[in-house]
Order: sequence, then C-alpha cells, then structure tokens
Amino acid sequence: MTRDPVAARGDTPSNVLVTGGAGFIGSNLSDRLAGLGHRVTVYDALTRPGVQRNLDWLKARHGDAVTAVVADVRDAEALGRAAAETDAVFHLAAQVAVTTSMVEPLDDFEINVRATVTLLDALRRRGQPVPLVFASTNKVYGDLADVELRLTNDAYVPVDEAVRAAGVGEARPLDFHTPYGCSKGAADQYVLDFARSFGVPTAVLRMSCIYGPRQMGTEDQGWVAHFAISALKGQGISLYGDGCQVRDVLDVDDAVDAYLGCWRNIDRVAGRAFNLGGGPANAVSLRQLLRHLEALTGRPVRAETHGWRPGDQRYYVSDARAASDALGLKPFRPWREGVARLVGWLAAEHGVALPAAADKARAAG
Repeated sequence: MTRDPVAARGDTPSNVLVTGGAGFIGSNLSDRLAGLGHRVTVYDALTRPGVQRNLDWLKARHGDAVTAVVADVRDAEALGRAAAETDAVFHLAAQVAVTTSMVEPLDDFEINVRATVTLLDALRRRGQPVPLVFASTNKVYGDLADVELRLTNDAYVPVDEAVRAAGVGEARPLDFHTPYGCSKGAADQYVLDFARSFGVPTAVLRMSCIYGPRQMGTEDQGWVAHFAISALKGQGISLYGDGCQVRDVLDVDDAVDAYLGCWRNIDRVAGRAFNLGGGPANAVSLRQLLRHLEALTGRPVRAETHGWRPGDQRYYVSDARAASDALGLKPFRPWREGVARLVGWLAAEHGVALPAAADKARAAG
C-alpha cells in the first residue's frame, strides 16, 4: 500500500527531497532531517563554491541516510525522477543573486520559475498529496520606497510606529523589482496556486537574511558571512548604498525550525505564505554589524561605499508573528549571539586565529 506522504508530517521516517540541499540553508536542513531519522535526497548541481564540502560533511555525518543527485534543476527528467519517490520536498535550489539576474535574466527565469513549475507539476502528477515547502524572499515586496524612514545611529528606522514595532507583514502588496524579484515572486505565486488549483499541499517562506555555520558568503549573496570572512582576513568590503540599510537577520537553526514546522503543520498551513526573519529584536544595519564584527575579531574593517543596487530596500524587517504562531516556533536566537557563533565557525574553517583581546566580545554575544 502506498503511504500518504502528508500523514507523516515530519513525525515518522520518510523519504525527503531537498533541492539545493548542499547549499547553506539546504545543508543545515538536510543535516537536521537526517538526524531525525529521515532519508534525505540532496539534489544539487554543486556549482557554487563550498557546496561540495557541505555534501561531504553530510555524507560523513549520516552515511547512507543521505543520497546525492548531482543535477541541475533545469534537467526536467532528473528532477522528475527525484520527485517520483519522495514523501516531501523542500525546494531551495535557485539563482540567488540580484546582480546575476541583471546580467542573465533568462537563466534566472529558467532556474527560478520554470524549474519550480516543473517540480510542482511532477508532484501534481503523482496523484497523491506530496508536501512542498518553498524558499521565497522578502524581495517579493519590492524596494518599499513608500515606507517613510528616518536615520538614527547609522540605521534607517520607520517613522510609522506600527511598522517599527512589528515589521512588514504578509498583507503587504507584492511588488516585484529586478529580474530576481520577478522570478522568485512568480515562483512564490505558482507554489501557492498549485495548492489552490490542484490541491498540492504547499507553503512558502519569504525569508529575510539568514546566517550561520556552513554559509560561504560572497559579495552577491550571504552578506553576513561575507562581512565576517572579510573581517577575519583583514580584507576591505564594498558597501552598496550608504550602509545604513537594515535587515532582520535570522540564525539558520531558527530557519530550519520554520521549514520543519511547515511540514509538520502542512494540513493547516497549505496554501499560505509566511514572512520569516529575525523580527525587530534582530534588526541591524550593515554598519552596525561591521562594528560588532570589529569587536568580535579584534580587527578593523575597511569599507568602501558604492552606488545603490537596483531594488535594494533601505529597510526590511519581517513581521514573523504569523509564522511563529502557525508553526510553533521558539524565540529566535539573538543576533549578537548567533553572529559570534558564526565568527567562531568561520575562523576555524579558514584557519584564522582570533585574538584573545576579542574573547570578551565573543563571550558576550
């Protein structure tokens, strides 16, 4: 008898497909899933720096519980085969950089939109309800230019007291900017509509800035780790805009909790999108984070400013109350504590000794 995938809801051993499973969030999610006793298929093209190391780490920790499919999500046949035997899907594979989307918008569309619809249709054709949780982005809300801001302590702060207290909620109108925003936004809407039109149990997490161990940050993506690596190595960084733009950073362990919460509660949250970030308590500007990294590493960070990037938000903080309530999430890790943990992990990964003088700042988190 074929098991109903929804019946498991993450509570019994299952076959789970994680696209982009060797990436930063994907490897942390795959690790948690395998540790809970699930059999994980990591579907990844292994084209980004560091992802092969993440896959090797997963295999070393979990052995045969983790199976790798090295393929591009644009390979419809390979993706269909991977979807045919799974009990649940976490779809994280994507083109993730606004800058790349501005150079190669067609590739951005093929990876982020067409591949997502291909995967959804493969699940639809299964004829049974296979859950899918999709990694979306706060970029679906556009540049938020209508949110009036004031500059305080190197950080933009909303003038509106309600936005300042709670952040941006799911009722905010969608407003796609840049090819990346369009492709992720279109995929976001396809995922939700497949729940509405075809009964595929899907949920969407519109993420703010996630950080933590196994993040190999670059200038284009993973800015918290990129800043930390630059600080550790004494390298200068580029700030696009004035560096006072604010994001609500979220530790990857808390993000993984949300993904698992969607699966466990899929019968109640199917067809819903949730904003996911650290919330007002974890809101920090780029310049404020740099000052904290200087204290953690004991090293000054040289920053050079450049023009604003297309579609950049001067302020984005998630109102994550709906996600916390619906998914049963615990309080999020404070950003100072989480960034100190990340710096320690990156220092070990890159063989950089941290000065004893910075121990007090790291201990304080």
